[in-house]
Amino acid sequence: MIIVKYRKIFYAISVLLVVASIISLSVWGLKLGIDFKGGTSIEFQYGVDRPGVDVVKGKIETLDFNPSIKGSYSLVPYGQNGYVLKTRNLSEPERAFLMGAIQSNPAEKIEFKKVNTIGPTLGQTSTNKALISIVLVLICIVLFITFAFRKVSKPVSSWKYGLISVLALSHDVIIPMGLFAVLGHYLGYEVDTLFVTAILVILGFSIHDTIVVFDRTRENLKNSRGDKNAKSFETIVGESINQTFTRSLNTSLTTLFAVLMVFLFGPEATKNFSLVLLVGIFFGTYSSIFIASNLLVTIEKFQKKV
Repeated sequence: MIIVKYRKIFYAISVLLVVASIISLSVWGLKLGIDFKGGTSIEFQYGVDRPGVDVVKGKIETLDFNPSIKGSYSLVPYGQNGYVLKTRNLSEPERAFLMGAIQSNPAEKIEFKKVNTIGPTLGQTSTNKALISIVLVLICIVLFITFAFRKVSKPVSSWKYGLISVLALSHDVIIPMGLFAVLGHYLGYEVDTLFVTAILVILGFSIHDTIVVFDRTRENLKNSRGDKNAKSFETIVGESINQTFTRSLNTSLTTLFAVLMVFLFGPEATKNFSLVLLVGIFFGTYSSIFIASNLLVTIEKFQKKV
């Protein structure tokens, strides 16, 4: 009952985080990778130990392209001895100059593994598909919950369970996006297709936790029907949260520990992916326990006043 009793505090925390995230997205936006805006990706590997990032960047920035690629590229370690360079679309001569600058030291044996170019049209297509996939997932979630809770009409209608779920999911998605807007502005973190994959994983994980609490609420409402000493809706929701709290927490912690290990010890290519999952799963668990269920109580109380 403590969670329900102090629900306004949890609302305030979420509102603060969501507003801060929306502001960061509005001011800086997400730094899109070449998957979405188009560009050139070059994967190369050193025969022996690779030099430091600053050394390779120093070689790249000696070039005088028009327009320049300075400040508009990312260089990420890949594997044991490799790098992946992502930058704007480069012409054939520019790619040749760039690859020549990277292997300017004859003593360094460098093998260029892969060179990919993604046009802006294909990048826009990827952006549209990513947005459509997220919207479709949200619509399917609302329809599923409305159907699954169709026999729950009092005191809160089934479609409102679906609406609350979407509000909670929006909370779980906006906060990681806001964080990446900050990281993109200050540290150059880019958003790619793996980011979208992580968002979809977060949606699935978060709705699972939310449905667990909702379903227990539904069962407790069903069991309380006809009881002479019927409990208030607020009490039933509080008991439902208490009954599922340990399960939700244990499930989330085991998942977070696994993702944390990937973030700390996994390959560089999965760092952003695992970071999004860490933030999203954490806040997804938070919203399922502290926000979604409490919103049921808030709506029920609001209906009584109307």
